[in-house]
Amino acid sequence: MNLPLKNVKVLEQGTFITGPCAGMMLADLGADVIKVETPGSGDPYRTYQEGHFSPHFQAYNRNKRSVALNLKSEDDKKIFDQLVAEADVFIQNFRPGAAERMGAGYERLSEINPRLVYCSISGFGKDGPYRDRPSYDSVAQALSGFLGIVTDRERPRFLGPALADAITGIYAAYGVLGALVSRGTDGKGRLVEVSMLEAMAHFAIEPFTALFALGQAPVGLDRPRLAQAHILKTRDDKLVAIHLSSPEKFWDELTEAFDAKHLREDPRFATRLARIDNYEALGEELNAITARRDRAEWATIMEKFDVPFAAVNEVEEVVEDPQVNHLNLIVPVEKTGDDAADRAVRPAVTVDGEPFLNVRPAPRLDADGEAVRRNVAEGKGWPELAATARRLEEAAQ
Repeated sequence: MNLPLKNVKVLEQGTFITGPCAGMMLADLGADVIKVETPGSGDPYRTYQEGHFSPHFQAYNRNKRSVALNLKSEDDKKIFDQLVAEADVFIQNFRPGAAERMGAGYERLSEINPRLVYCSISGFGKDGPYRDRPSYDSVAQALSGFLGIVTDRERPRFLGPALADAITGIYAAYGVLGALVSRGTDGKGRLVEVSMLEAMAHFAIEPFTALFALGQAPVGLDRPRLAQAHILKTRDDKLVAIHLSSPEKFWDELTEAFDAKHLREDPRFATRLARIDNYEALGEELNAITARRDRAEWATIMEKFDVPFAAVNEVEEVVEDPQVNHLNLIVPVEKTGDDAADRAVRPAVTVDGEPFLNVRPAPRLDADGEAVRRNVAEGKGWPELAATARRLEEAAQ
């Protein structure tokens, strides 16, 4: 398909999740992303579990090339500078000051390439009292207020996925795309900066607005209570989620589906506000009903009555879900070894009616190093890199 970013060249010097996620978002839209890694070890996320190609690394580094460059070496630094000179975008997620120390700071790279969109991702921002603190996903979730909103105060827990890391990477890609559009108008590069703290605070914009408008922000279970959302257990020990929201019709449909006229007549649940006030009691009543049938039976019944619901799927169940399969959300990936994934979740967007079905596996460390070096030595530009790589691969065969 005609990928939206097919002519955009991205140099990513990212580690772990935030920078690599930003690079992946652009790569998924067709950008040619070269990941610059440290010789020998590479991105530390490669070894997050045993081996050198962890599934965590694979998740955020698909559709990219890899070159290992030692920026303390003059020869490698020249190769790096040549890539910078041709790049449209540079992404790094080091602590403030680290990129400058290794010769990859904004001032230096923008002198090499004034049209460069330079993206710097940090934990807390480029300056301020927290500037030099280490930041990870859990820290950003907590400091931004997000964790205080979603966690149960009686049983406080982190959410499983690395939300703050991934969301920051998505915000970084969003900033880069805006800068590229701006550059298309005036031809000037831009410095795009985003921190995990800023990204997560913006992601939680609704409770902040409630605080500023009403003087009180929601905490813990306030959101599911207000949305009348419940997670219920069925007879076969599976979970189903319902979300009744504000239209009264969904409450009516649920009580019809559950054959629970007595709940409609109960003064504790007679109105939406009453159901909010008696959220826990209503949950107990609904759980007593769902315990009578298996989840598949309830799914058939609730769909018939137009109740907003979904099975709380395990990951392996999502892969087999009929709607997921209809959307071709899971796509095959070339398997490059026993430790490599053979499938991936495709990019979420569809352009001109076409989903992005072709996903290339994450690269092995320095997989494109020889092609990059050969290209530079022969005086060829970045657009010829793919041809050089193919030529070397054919010669090796």
